[in-house]
Amino acid sequence: MKRFLYAATAALMVCASASHADEGMWTFHGFPFAKANAALKTSLDQAWLDRVRSATVRLSNCTASFVSGEGLILTNHHCVEACLAEQSSKEKSYVEDGFLAKTREEEKKCQTQVADVLVGMEEITAKITAATAGKTEAAANEVRKSTLTQLEGECEKATNQKCQSVTLYEGGQYWLYKYKRYTDVRLVFAPEASIAAFGGDPDNFQFPRWCLDMGMLRAYEDGKPATPAAFLKINFAGPAAGEPVFVSGHPGATDRGLTLAQLKQQRNLDLPQWLLRASEIRGRLIQFSASSPQNERITADLLNGLENGIKVRRKMLDALHEDTLLARKAAEQATLEKNIKKNAALKKSTGNPWHDIDVALAAERGIFQPLNYIENGAGFQGRLVNYARTLVRGTVEREKPNGERFREFTDGALKRVEQNLGAAVPVYPELEELRLGASLERMREWLGPDHPLVRKLLSTESPAALAKRLVTTTKLADPAVRLELWKGGSAAVAASNDPLIVLARTIDPDARAVRKTFEDNVEAPMRSATERIARARFATLGTSVYPDATFTLRLNYGTVQGWNENGTPVEPFTKLSRAFERATGADPFRIPDSWQKVKDKLDMNTPFNLSTNNDIVGGNSGSPLINAKGELVGLLFDGNIHSISGSFWFDTEKNRAIAVHPAIMREALAKVYGADALLKELAK
Repeated sequence: MKRFLYAATAALMVCASASHADEGMWTFHGFPFAKANAALKTSLDQAWLDRVRSATVRLSNCTASFVSGEGLILTNHHCVEACLAEQSSKEKSYVEDGFLAKTREEEKKCQTQVADVLVGMEEITAKITAATAGKTEAAANEVRKSTLTQLEGECEKATNQKCQSVTLYEGGQYWLYKYKRYTDVRLVFAPEASIAAFGGDPDNFQFPRWCLDMGMLRAYEDGKPATPAAFLKINFAGPAAGEPVFVSGHPGATDRGLTLAQLKQQRNLDLPQWLLRASEIRGRLIQFSASSPQNERITADLLNGLENGIKVRRKMLDALHEDTLLARKAAEQATLEKNIKKNAALKKSTGNPWHDIDVALAAERGIFQPLNYIENGAGFQGRLVNYARTLVRGTVEREKPNGERFREFTDGALKRVEQNLGAAVPVYPELEELRLGASLERMREWLGPDHPLVRKLLSTESPAALAKRLVTTTKLADPAVRLELWKGGSAAVAASNDPLIVLARTIDPDARAVRKTFEDNVEAPMRSATERIARARFATLGTSVYPDATFTLRLNYGTVQGWNENGTPVEPFTKLSRAFERATGADPFRIPDSWQKVKDKLDMNTPFNLSTNNDIVGGNSGSPLINAKGELVGLLFDGNIHSISGSFWFDTEKNRAIAVHPAIMREALAKVYGADALLKELAK
């Protein structure tokens, strides 16, 4: 649902294209109109595609869509949960209680949210190829990044848009995507968490489901509701079984193009390590949450995301233990290698990238723990310590020429950095202490007490004591203090005696060193190897296959359908009546009082959730489900349990996407929440 397949060889992809027409997260500059229209008996054209693109929104964490001409945005409840938490306190939780702005004046600004709409796409592969030609792997890696930064900067100056470089086909193509960005995004509506995520973690990635996982935002421009170039009219009748439907959204990341060795590294190292850390902190958060109603409120958003991530990665790990998946990848790789050897010129230009990847993976294993805990922050968890690390590193990077900076601090990224630093979001010291203390403990365990940085930080204090001292004495919970340091630059940060700033200054040299080792010995040779593999694929397939997901806009086509689970048919629709039958009165199977009070007025035959065979992964949360007329007929919020393996491959027989049916949205807005103004706006 929130985490992040393309089959690689000629023989397998041709077969897949013919028999599994629903597979594929297609770019908007490479959508296969002829194939889709032939498979679905539709008549999509470029005008349809352009309107859908203009109505689809990328949030910082999810997908969404404009659903009115007044900037109204529809997405998932779990996609606005962070904004709800920002508005909440220990005494009042909008995550639990929901929110409805009766008037525009009551809409609450989401301080860390942005909304982007893709307005242009430009291929820049030739420019990157020319810039890196003839250079060593490490030098090419540096030049590639600086060139991408340069092109982004030139694009933003020329267009006054947000420009982002996009890597496709594991480095086989580079594009510049141009976005219209809205930075004033306000909260309009969200139901209670108990109905938005009815069934909670036990039902997560299950179907049948009964979740009103919806939320509404509004984009503003110059203080007024934005007027989008296009919006999707909601068809509250929804789709019929078997009807063609399309998902326009931003799938986060897939690994369908990875080599067999890369997948095994995920299985043997990356995923198990992440699950160990996440499972422990989940246990601590559950214990903390259970100690008081206040702690439960301030932990809900964090715990929900963590539990979701654990389930996703656990099933990804299961998928990587499937012999059929690994056999498929081995066959794909062997076929491609065989095709390369048949062509002398291709063999010479490709070399042996699989060997080079193996060498890079071995180098990554050698630095995995320090990279993970020091540079990637697994040893320094919490909002406050992240502020400190951003200030220390960002102020130094900002003073370098734009092309020489880390990519997260280029000119194009600085506005977003400042927005996050200046956001007056609630900070709860007891939660910060728990997270920082626990992560320091794990860093000491995995790096060892004799690691130089561990000794530097923990030679006289325990992890818990250090975390307590840092959190209780820092001033970084105040956004004014953060912004003063940010605007003061590296001199102000270097002079600061704030204990978390001191900690971040201590960490940064070690973090930079291990990052440099990673970039030169892992990232650079890996990128060189994957680009050569991509060129070899293009030599036999061209670009007739779709690239792995990169949290950039994609379109997928499918139909409304269920599946067969161990001989039992699973129908594609659920109804409201079954939610009340399933309710126990206790979380996570509790229907909120607002629904119970109007139960007699509700139409129990109202469709609630539906399933389709669209190819989706995390990042597609909040994506509009669209019919051939270009109407919104559903709101994607999840996949079934089989869909999690979609990070690596697509099974057309069992992978299913799950959406909120628009009929239940109207039923809830009209009869439960009295959102008459919203319904009137949606009817325009």
